[in-house]
Amino acid sequence: MIDYLKSAFRNLGRKSARTFLTILGIVIGVSSVIIVASISQCGTNSLNSELDSLGLSGLSITTKKGKNVSLTSGDLNSIRKISQVQQASPILVENTNITLRKGTTTALLWGIDTKASDIISVKVLYGRLFNKRDVNTCANVCLVDEEFSRSAYQRSNIIGKSISFQCGGIEQAFTVVGVVKTGTGLLQNLIGDYIPTFVYVPYTTVQASAGRSDFDEIAVKIKAGDSAENVGKMIVSNLDASNGTEDAFVSNNLAKQKDGLIQILDLVTLILSAVGSISLLVASLSIMTVMLVSVNERTREIGIKKALGATRGAIMLEFLFEAALISVIGCILGIGVGYLVSFAGASYLHVILSIRTDIILLATGFSVLTGIIFGVYPAYKAACLKPVDALRQE
Repeated sequence: MIDYLKSAFRNLGRKSARTFLTILGIVIGVSSVIIVASISQCGTNSLNSELDSLGLSGLSITTKKGKNVSLTSGDLNSIRKISQVQQASPILVENTNITLRKGTTTALLWGIDTKASDIISVKVLYGRLFNKRDVNTCANVCLVDEEFSRSAYQRSNIIGKSISFQCGGIEQAFTVVGVVKTGTGLLQNLIGDYIPTFVYVPYTTVQASAGRSDFDEIAVKIKAGDSAENVGKMIVSNLDASNGTEDAFVSNNLAKQKDGLIQILDLVTLILSAVGSISLLVASLSIMTVMLVSVNERTREIGIKKALGATRGAIMLEFLFEAALISVIGCILGIGVGYLVSFAGASYLHVILSIRTDIILLATGFSVLTGIIFGVYPAYKAACLKPVDALRQE
């Protein structure tokens, strides 16, 4: 075994430039697979965090269009009394424009209560969340996200600043009491020009401004271990019974929708990985080309070895070791390059990336296997050379 390895290193070193280019092809193929897998991992983790930050980890209770019914405080209390419900929070949502010195910016206005942070993962960077006094007095206070603070004031902490925007159709001034960072901010970094700024105000403030007492939806967090589907059906049934309606309410399992989005991302990853695998397959074909050229160049050497008693098996193993060595070296370097690029990208986007052993094993196995498979024919061809014919070769 050691002798075969020494021989493989020595033979590959004869044509170092050609060997380097062949290994480079393997490096590119393996690193592309690693990078695609890393992008998928970062995307999946970040998407999970982003969707959780929007409350997409529980239930959303709404009313059906065309039904003369709305969600009220009585419905909210009814939901909170269900034993499987950990928390329920009213939500009102409307589009608005924030007026700034430099112009206006589009924003999505969320009316929430003091318990919303238990359902919507909002991380406070500066200031505070809403308290009961803010909700009870319909206070003109708001929370803004960090991206808005930076774009509008070139700094993160803008506590105490006054901003103006429409709430319930009325232009009003609001005092910033908190700056929040929702999720990982990856979506904001990548497509920040296409999604609106998030602004949070007490839901009672939206109600008072719009002259309404109902909610757009009720976000519900289910206790661990309970089925979201079953609890959703129970909530809808209870609301229909208490309102004297039939099939007027809808329970959306947001966690299920989130899983659907994750599955789509996994499918995209599978397609991209297949493309990366094709490049690895092409690189493996170059191994066969190089080994065939090597057989032709070393025909006389093979004849001498066979004349001295070398068996077919020994000749075949010698060339197979060379093919496998090219694959292994290229695979190791490819994994290193792939993760180096992946960690650099993750650092730039401020996301966490961990090393996936399953992808490493898959890339290594595929690379070495294809390298050996495409090295079999050249090795077989070398092993089948007749000593007399090989010695005649110049």
